[in-house]
Amino acid sequence: MEWMWAIAATLLLCLSLPSSASLDRGAGLCSVFVRPFGYPCLEHKVTTLDGFHVAVQRIPYGVRKGGALPRPAVLLQHGLLQGGDTWFLNPPSQSLGFILADEGFDVWVSNGRGTYWSRGHETLSIHDKKYWDWSWDELAEYDIPAILEFIHSSTSSEVFYVGHSQGTIIGLAALTSPKTSRLVSGAAFLSPITYLDHITSKLIRTAAFLYIDAICNAVGLYEFNLHNEIGVELVDKACADPEVDCGNLLAAITGPNCCFNVSRIPYYLQYEPQSTSLKNMQHLAQMIRKGTYERFDYGWVGNLRNYRQLHPPKYDIATIPALPVWMAYGGKDCLSDTKDVAHTLELLTCNPKVLYVEDYAHLDFILSTRARDDVYNDMIAFLKGHFSTK
Repeated sequence: MEWMWAIAATLLLCLSLPSSASLDRGAGLCSVFVRPFGYPCLEHKVTTLDGFHVAVQRIPYGVRKGGALPRPAVLLQHGLLQGGDTWFLNPPSQSLGFILADEGFDVWVSNGRGTYWSRGHETLSIHDKKYWDWSWDELAEYDIPAILEFIHSSTSSEVFYVGHSQGTIIGLAALTSPKTSRLVSGAAFLSPITYLDHITSKLIRTAAFLYIDAICNAVGLYEFNLHNEIGVELVDKACADPEVDCGNLLAAITGPNCCFNVSRIPYYLQYEPQSTSLKNMQHLAQMIRKGTYERFDYGWVGNLRNYRQLHPPKYDIATIPALPVWMAYGGKDCLSDTKDVAHTLELLTCNPKVLYVEDYAHLDFILSTRARDDVYNDMIAFLKGHFSTK
């Protein structure tokens, strides 16, 4: 959802700029985004239990190697239609990936299946329908645990989890599993989402209730990619609704972001939006229409086949252990609405520390030029305060 804004400047701009498909995939995220600024960066490949190859990058320390040891490991999980590059799109002084490395963290970066940096599979091609047969359920069930296991085996360190938007959806879902929660020593959630029934973005709500996801499925679309003509047509269809103001698509989707540098939008558009599965978009649309935080709904027959019950199992975040949890949300966010965040906080039993930024919308938490002072310093202090040197 959050990176549908990538067409925010204009639809023509989106089509005229180079898509992520034109980048040199062989170069790797490290070579494109991290090493040019003098930071060390290592490329890894993690294979999930269901056969997907996901790329993981490691920035073991900052520009100056000195500092306290051991270094706490932190996993950064991007949001929907993004890749791991989202943590490095601004200059080093403003990008969370660089900032954490300079603050003494051992930074690990996840790239979800199907995104630009994670297109491989043991047996399937990206052209196979079955390759795209997953939603965020599988990201929580397979991708996150596999990456956390890899980090733990590589470092023997406790791991902090940091997610933004969909990265919070899958992070919280993953933490309901005891096998996964035991690998995490604490978590930080930017623009946290579990429920979407109070989402105030009229464009996104319109798309969900027009069942655009079902229309795409009916015509045999399995990869959701806003760089192609179909992606643009979908936005056109949602914008045709008289209640939707698409004069400013960015604000229409995410809320009025206060503090990112709009002159960098052409740069961002070189790398985002990235692909996801249509099934993932269907799952998110179900959350909006039904107001639930549960597994993918296949319908009664499909649910009986997959879950042995008529309705999808719900994710019970009240079962998440008493981990240190930090959350930040904004007063202008049209995706992570304050009512839905309040609902999440009511259900959690771990008593999260909460930071509220009145003038922040959805993208400000990762692209704001002020984010270090407004958000990151508080989060970093929280993580450091809960790091055990034992």
